Amino acid sequence: MQKPSLADLRENYTKAGLDIIDVHPDPFTQFHNWMDLAIASDIVDPNAMTLATADKDGIPSARIVLLKHYDTKGFCFFTNYTSQKGLDLAQNPHASIVIHWKELERQICIRGRVEKVTKEESANYFHMRPHGSQIGATASNQSHPISSRQELIDREKELLETYPEGTTVPLPDFWGGYRLIPSYIEFWQGRPSRLHDRIIYTSDTESKELPNWTISRYCP
Repeated sequence: MQKPSLADLRENYTKAGLDIIDVHPDPFTQFHNWMDLAIASDIVDPNAMTLATADKDGIPSARIVLLKHYDTKGFCFFTNYTSQKGLDLAQNPHASIVIHWKELERQICIRGRVEKVTKEESANYFHMRPHGSQIGATASNQSHPISSRQELIDREKELLETYPEGTTVPLPDFWGGYRLIPSYIEFWQGRPSRLHDRIIYTSDTESKELPNWTISRYCP
């Protein structure tokens, strides 16, 4: 049996539709409604998202990270500030995130400027993490070369001896959170024949503390 070519791989999306009259006037409420359904649908890692950044020259990079908090202020993720994404954001504090739920034939695309969360917010989340994750974040010089895996294991062992289970691991200075403050939020629903539904919220968040959102339908 001949394997299908990449050009032959396609899915006809038929599960739902989406119109402006279907969505909430507030994009954060609409996001909450969709996220709740994704969680209730037992999707693996429903908070997994592609984060795209670019350096000062516009050279892009992307990776999967986890959304760990959201509210009307924006969408938060945590990382090593000296990682590639951290270096990008220090030079160009704008980013885009995409959440894709194939099981629901849905995706959400968000663009906006990015700022660091407060140290208190970073510490609160860091100390909510499992002890092993705190040790791992401290041991890893993320996105930098390392001689071998053994070097990383040795760092972990040393930190475990210093901060055994049950003790407080200090928040590293190089680790913390970012908040993406959106100016563009797109809710995408797959439809038959590639005539997908795209409902877009736009706002100038650079100049408005409480933005007024404009809702539009875009061609697929």
